[in-house]
Amino acid sequence: MRKSITVLFLFAIVALVSSQSQIINNQKTSTQKSVIQKSTVAPKDTVKKTKVLVLPQVQEVKKDTVEDKMGELVLYKKDAHASYYADKFHGRRTASGALFDMHKYTAAHKKFPFGTKLRVTNQANGQSVIVEVTDRGPFVRSREIDLSKIAFMEIAKNKGAGVMIVTIEVFKK
Repeated sequence: MRKSITVLFLFAIVALVSSQSQIINNQKTSTQKSVIQKSTVAPKDTVKKTKVLVLPQVQEVKKDTVEDKMGELVLYKKDAHASYYADKFHGRRTASGALFDMHKYTAAHKKFPFGTKLRVTNQANGQSVIVEVTDRGPFVRSREIDLSKIAFMEIAKNKGAGVMIVTIEVFKK
C-alpha cells in the first residue's frame, strides 16, 4: 500500500514540474515576440513639453497657540515651591465642592479664585502643565501650590521627589 502511494505521489510531482516548465517556456517566447515588435516600432518624440503650473496665493496661516485659546499669560510667581496631593484625598470633596480626581489636571492655591487656569512650569527641566484651581491649600507655609498627582508627575524631573521649584503663570482673558 505504501509503495503505491509513494509511486502515485512521485508521478504527481513529475507532472507538476513538467507543466510548470511548459508555462515558463510559453512566457519566454511571448516576451521575446513583444521585444521584437517594440524594436520595429518607430521611436517616439523625445522632446518633453513643459507645463506651466499656476499656484494659488498662499494665505497667511494663523497659528493655534495656547494663548489664543486661553488668553494672555501673566507671570504670577517665580521660584515657587510646588507639591502634590496625597492619594488619600482621591474621591473627597474639594473646597469648591467638586470631587478631587488625582487623574485630572487640577491644583490647590490659597488665593486664586476657583476655575482659574494656571500654567505651572518646572524650572529644573522646563516642562509645563496647565491646571485649574479647584481647591484651597497647601497648608504648609513654604509651599505655594498643590498639584494633582498626574500634573505633578508629568512635569517632575525626579518621580520620587514630592516637591519641586516652579514658575506659576496665570491666564488672563
